[in-house]
Amino acid sequence: MPFSTSKYIKFRQGMQTRIGSLRSKTEVSLELAVDVMMEERVDSFFRVEQGLEEVIRSLIEIEEELEVIRDLSGAMRLESRLEFVEDRWDEFDSEIRERPRRRRKKVSLADMLKAASGGGGALSENPGGVNNAMDAYAIMGVEFGSSLADVTAAFRIKAKQLHPDANNGDRSAEPELRRMLEAYQFLKEYLSLSNTEPMRPPDRPYSPAE
Repeated sequence: MPFSTSKYIKFRQGMQTRIGSLRSKTEVSLELAVDVMMEERVDSFFRVEQGLEEVIRSLIEIEEELEVIRDLSGAMRLESRLEFVEDRWDEFDSEIRERPRRRRKKVSLADMLKAASGGGGALSENPGGVNNAMDAYAIMGVEFGSSLADVTAAFRIKAKQLHPDANNGDRSAEPELRRMLEAYQFLKEYLSLSNTEPMRPPDRPYSPAE
């Protein structure tokens, strides 16, 4: 399926932002590796150095392919490659800093819906998880590449519309609400990892009564 011009421009700009950010972070990681690993972890240093150099080479290849991508399937494939490279960078950077990896969290839909509703019982697991940003943006009903602020605004509006309290206690919209909550959580993690903008989580759980 071909992109519209506006969506292609938005996708390319978002990818370029992520590529530039990851390239900068990788260069910082390389410099830090020299400072903290050369004396006591020299064997690990050479392996990490090679891995980070592969990250930079992969970013160059992705950037070149970005110029020729014009359809949705190609965009999703390229985005998946970039996500893999981002995870590889995080693996090496974590080793350099000797910290746990910042893996994407598994979504707990039951806990999220309980927090959103201010209570409620246990919910069954949703077997179909949100696995990529294209799907998550589509579920949220916002354009691919939209900011976290736009995603959050869309989430709050839709959650209020779908919540049982807004529908005289009718819980028939809960599957859609669970799906949207999963997409929202995915995008929060996705945008935070991508470093496209600072993560701005609410300072208290969302309540439909707000």
